[in-house]
Amino acid sequence: MPARAPKASRYLEVERKFDVADSAVSPSFDGIAAVARVEKLPTQSLDATYFDTPAQNLARNKITLRRRTGGSDAGWHLKLPAGPDARTEVRAPLDAPDGEGVPGELRDIVLAIVRDRPLTPVARISTERETRVLYGMDGAALAEFSNDHVTAWSIGASPAEQPAEQEWREWELELVTTDRAPDTELLTRLGNRLLDAGAAPAGHASKLARVLGPTVQPDDTGPPADPVRHAVAEQVGALLVWDRAVRADADDAVHQMRVTIRKIRSLLGESPEFASSADAWVLDELRELGNVLGGARDAEVLGARYRQALDGLPPELVRGGVRERLIEGARRRYQAGLRRSLAAMRSQRYFRLLNALDAVVAHPPAAVAGRDAAPVTIDAAYQKVRRAAKAAARAPQEHRDEALHRIRKRAKRLRYTGAATGAAEVSERAKAIQTLLGEHQDSVVSREHLLRQADAAHAAGEDTFTYGLLYQQEVDLAQTCERQVDDALRALDKSVRKAQR
Repeated sequence: MPARAPKASRYLEVERKFDVADSAVSPSFDGIAAVARVEKLPTQSLDATYFDTPAQNLARNKITLRRRTGGSDAGWHLKLPAGPDARTEVRAPLDAPDGEGVPGELRDIVLAIVRDRPLTPVARISTERETRVLYGMDGAALAEFSNDHVTAWSIGASPAEQPAEQEWREWELELVTTDRAPDTELLTRLGNRLLDAGAAPAGHASKLARVLGPTVQPDDTGPPADPVRHAVAEQVGALLVWDRAVRADADDAVHQMRVTIRKIRSLLGESPEFASSADAWVLDELRELGNVLGGARDAEVLGARYRQALDGLPPELVRGGVRERLIEGARRRYQAGLRRSLAAMRSQRYFRLLNALDAVVAHPPAAVAGRDAAPVTIDAAYQKVRRAAKAAARAPQEHRDEALHRIRKRAKRLRYTGAATGAAEVSERAKAIQTLLGEHQDSVVSREHLLRQADAAHAAGEDTFTYGLLYQQEVDLAQTCERQVDDALRALDKSVRKAQR
């Protein structure tokens, strides 16, 4: 059996770039209290080929992908935005699978952006790098200063599209990151030395950005005038970010991706014109995607819920194999749900949905743009909450849980509409109802699961005492939530009346 290729590794890169004239003299870092000594490293020759789609979709999202030779970190590098001055760099070895193509593990990370488009070379950049490492008083490396002499070429579809060779010099300061929070104050002090030496903050975010020139970013056209369309655009951007987090199995990522999907559905679904348009299939696809993610999310919620509940019980009351069934069982269901979610997120169906959402943001129908259709307001969404509340009040006890869940779903839509239209207090009151009845619904789901697991444990001859304790806790929680619903609805009504004045 052939050896498996090394798994891609992740690093936090915190750096600042500076433009500098060819005649500038590299700065001295003497006198900076944190710096004990400076070590000059041998000059490195680095050669990198950068990859992107024909439409530069990665560059539009401030992401770079390269294959670099030379230096201590030769290999494939995928750089993702991670905040001011910071990027997450994912590395794969030069001999990663897929031969001459982009390693599948790196492509999968940005699949929501790349989709089924080809990734081909867009630029080649060669760098002669002189590096100095700055060490602290404890002997640990603090930062690296790089003096780069750069030669670059863009790779176009034809010779006519390829500009002349570009050459420039630039300086980089990069913190040596550890488990501690990055010392941005040190980065600023070191950067001031570069500014004193004649440098200026770089006019480009990366070497590639300088080679390719101006690239239209998703938000460069400014926020749409219509607040709902603007909110949809923000949430579509957030969806791409949470997609990457789900692929990395980051904590709470599945939940946040589902929340984002629900926000998009709510914002689009509040418009009757959109719901009856040719684009209405988007709402159904978003619902289906949320349902697929729901398997992993429900297991995650139940696992955390049972862990907290069992940890809160005296040890003598935790009997039988309850932890294995409730906590480990939830973990296994989460992993299975995550695999199903990732399969859906690698499908052509998913790419088609993302393409449609891009089109809604870029060229919205009247229902989203708000030009030819009635503007979306909180009134219609609130009336749905009121109708659901009246129906719940009349519902027989056996349908009470379902009726309360319907209030929650209507309140959730009102929350998102209120946030998009500037009705902040309404949004907060609706969120309170959503949270309250979310706890109630989680209790409903938990009780059903506890009954099934208790039956299985009983059939296996296990002690089922603890399942009964947990069940009663869930009953008590649900009753507490129900008692608070009327007050929460009255507070919501008051906030809506205030917003209508």
